[in-house]
Amino acid sequence: MKNLFTLIFLFQTLACFPFNDPSALSKVDPALLKEFNNKSEVEYVVVLKDKLVLEGTLHFNTKLAKGNYVYNMLKAHARKTQEGILHILKKEQVEYHAFWVVNAIRVKSDIDMVRRLAVRKDVEAIISNAPFYAIQTPVIERYNTSISSRNGTPEWGIRAIHADSVWSTGNTGQGVVIAGQDTGYEWALSPIKSRYRGYTDEDHTDHNYNWFDAIHHKQAITIPDSIPNPCGFDSKEPCDDHNHGTHTMGTMVGQDDENSIGVAPGARWIACRNMDRGWGSITSYIECFEWFIAPTALDGTNPDPSKAPHVINNSWYCNQDEGCNLSNFGIMEEVVKNVKAAGIVVVVSAGNDGYLGCGSINGPAAIFEPSFSVGATGIDTLIAGFSSRGPVTIDSSFRLKPNVVAPGVNVRSIVRGGKYANFSGTSMAGPHVAGLVALMISANPKLAGEVEVIEDIIESTCLPLTSTIDCAGFEGDIVPNAIYGYGLVDAWKAVERAKSYIPVSVQDISANIRVIPNPVQEWVTFSVEKGNLPIQSIEIYTLDGKQLFKSDYSSGQILQTIDTGNLDHGIYMYRIWVGDRPVTGKLVKM
Repeated sequence: MKNLFTLIFLFQTLACFPFNDPSALSKVDPALLKEFNNKSEVEYVVVLKDKLVLEGTLHFNTKLAKGNYVYNMLKAHARKTQEGILHILKKEQVEYHAFWVVNAIRVKSDIDMVRRLAVRKDVEAIISNAPFYAIQTPVIERYNTSISSRNGTPEWGIRAIHADSVWSTGNTGQGVVIAGQDTGYEWALSPIKSRYRGYTDEDHTDHNYNWFDAIHHKQAITIPDSIPNPCGFDSKEPCDDHNHGTHTMGTMVGQDDENSIGVAPGARWIACRNMDRGWGSITSYIECFEWFIAPTALDGTNPDPSKAPHVINNSWYCNQDEGCNLSNFGIMEEVVKNVKAAGIVVVVSAGNDGYLGCGSINGPAAIFEPSFSVGATGIDTLIAGFSSRGPVTIDSSFRLKPNVVAPGVNVRSIVRGGKYANFSGTSMAGPHVAGLVALMISANPKLAGEVEVIEDIIESTCLPLTSTIDCAGFEGDIVPNAIYGYGLVDAWKAVERAKSYIPVSVQDISANIRVIPNPVQEWVTFSVEKGNLPIQSIEIYTLDGKQLFKSDYSSGQILQTIDTGNLDHGIYMYRIWVGDRPVTGKLVKM
C-alpha cells in the first residue's frame, strides 16, 4: 500500500511538474514538491554544482590572513558561478538571497521557477528550506529569581574543568572574541553586558559588526500568528525570544560581583540569532555562519573578516525527524569546513538523544568532521543519560564523536529578565569548551586561527574517561571512545600546553604526507601521498621546539615507520624532508 501511494504521488507530481528532461525531477527534493500542494509560492534552496570547499589547513601565518583568503575566494567563486541564475531571478523579479559561504541561493517562487532552475546544467539540487525545531531543549529547568545568592563563587562546571585555576594566573580570556548563534541573546543583563563587543559604556553601544539577526520572518510553525515573536524580526540589537541563547552566553563569558557563571569572563562576545523561538531553517544557520566569517554592518553591508570571532558556540541540533537529511547534510558540512578554514573553531553540542544509545549523534552540525562536538557529564564526571553517543552512523562514516565532554547537568546561568536557571543538556556543555578555547588563545595569541592545534591540545589534555559500553568497533575501555571521546576537558592543562606552542612555518610544496595512525601509541607510519618523492629524514619536536628524534634515510622509500613508544602523552610537531623541502605537521601521542 505504501508503494502504491508513492506511485500515485509520483504521477501527480509529474502531471503538474512537466519536464522535457525527466532527470531534472531527480534534482528536486520530494519534500519541497509537497509544500507546493498548499502554497502558490514556497521558499527553497538552489544548490549549484560548481563547489569551492576549502578543506585542510591553509598556509597562512595569521588568522586574519586565513579569513581574508577564505572570504575573497568564496565571494569571487559565488559571483562567477551564480551569475546566470541571478540574471533570471532578477529579470523575473523573484525574491532571493545569494550565499557565498556555500554555493547556494535561497529563492521564493512558484513551481514554474523551480522547473526552470531544475533543468539547468549548473544546478545540482533544489531542496526544501522548511522550518524545523532545532533547539536542544534543556532537560531540567529550575529558575532562581534571586541574583545575589551566590556570592561570586564559581559554578561547579567552572571548577570541574579548572577554569578558575586559570583565572588565578590573570588569564580570563581577554583579547579573544567568542561568538554564539542561537535563539538570540538579551545583551543588557549584568553578567554579560560589559562583555558584549558592541558595548563601551552606558552612553556608547554599537551593534554594527557585533550582532546579526538571520530571522527575517516567522519560522515557528507550531506557534499561532496571534502570539508575536517578542524580538520581532530583523532585530537591530541583540534580543532573545527563548532564554536558551542567553543561558549559553552566560556560561561562556558571564560574570559580575555576585555571579561567576562564565568560563572566560574576560573575553568579548558577538552573536547571530538563527532561530525563531527554537525554529530555524537550513538558510538561517548558513546565514549566521557566513556572517561570522565576515561580520557586517547592521544593514548587511561592508563585510569585514578582521572582525570575525575566534570561536563559535553552536548549541543547536537538527535530526531527520526535524528536517535534516541526506539532501541537506552536504551543504551544511561544506559551510562548516569553510568556517574552519577561515581559522574559526566550531564548537557544537552533541545532542540530547542518548536514550537511543550508540550512534545517537545523528544530525548537523555535530556529525561533521570539522565540528568539535561536545557531550555532557554530571558533577560526578559520569556521562549524562541524555548525552548523545557516537560513532556517527547516519552518513556511514562511523566517525568518532563526541570529541570531548564537559559539564552539562544542572548548569546555572543567566536567562531573560535577569533571572537565573539551572539547565541540563549538551547545549550547556558546549559553551564550557568555547570558553576554554578563549582561555587558550588568550594565554598564547599565536594560537589564533590554528584550529587543528587548538583541538588537538584540548583532546590530549583531557581527563581520560572510559565506559563499559562498546559502540560499533569503539571499545568503551579505550580512550578515545564513543561515549566520552577523549574525556573531560581540563582548562588548566590545556592552557599550560597552549603556552608552549610555537608556530612552525608550513610551506606549500608538491608533496603531501599521510600519518597513520594519528593519534599514535607505539608506532607511526609516514607515507608520501603526492609527488612520489622519497623521504630523506624525519624529525620530531616538542611544541617549544626541542628536537626529540631525528632519522636520516638513503633508501629512497616513500614510506617510513618509527617507534613512538617512548614519547610522553601530548602533542608534537614533525618535520619530514621530502626531496629538498620540509613538510611539517602535528602528531598526537595518546
